[in-house]
Amino acid sequence: MAKRTRKVSASRVIEADRQAIFDILADPAQHPLIDGSGTVSDVQPNGPERLHEGGRFGMEMKLGVPYKILNTVVEFEEGRRIAWRHFHGHRWRYELEDTTTPEGRPATLVTESFDWSRARTKIWLDLSSYPRRNLDSIVETLARLDAHVGARR
Repeated sequence: MAKRTRKVSASRVIEADRQAIFDILADPAQHPLIDGSGTVSDVQPNGPERLHEGGRFGMEMKLGVPYKILNTVVEFEEGRRIAWRHFHGHRWRYELEDTTTPEGRPATLVTESFDWSRARTKIWLDLSSYPRRNLDSIVETLARLDAHVGARR
C-alpha cells in the first residue's frame, strides 16, 4: 500500500533577491499583506519583529468568525527556508532557491507548502476539502508575494 502524501505545495519564480523575499517572510507584520487565503487579518502585538528558530508569534485570523492563533517557528535557515506550526501540528513552509528568469535575470524560486503529516487532526484534514482549498490559497499567496516584492523595489 502506497504511503499517503499529506502535503500540498506550489512554486513561483519571483524576480527578486532571495534575501529580500526571506525578509518579508520572516516579518510577521507582512503576513496579512501577502496572505492569499483571506484569513490572516493582523499580527498580534508583543511578538517578535523578525522570526527565528523557536520564535512564537500570534496572528489575528478570520474564517467566518474572528479567532487568534499562536505559531512556533520550527524550521529556520536564514535566506533559504522558514516553517511554522501551531498547536494542531500542521506546518506552513517556504523554501527559496536562486534561479534566473527565462530572460536570464536573477530571480528566486519560492516554494510554499502546507504539510499536515504531523497534524493532530490528520484524518479530519484527509476527509475535508481544506488541503485543496489551501493549495488554491498558496498559489494566491505566491502571486501576492510577487506583487508585494515588486512594489517594494
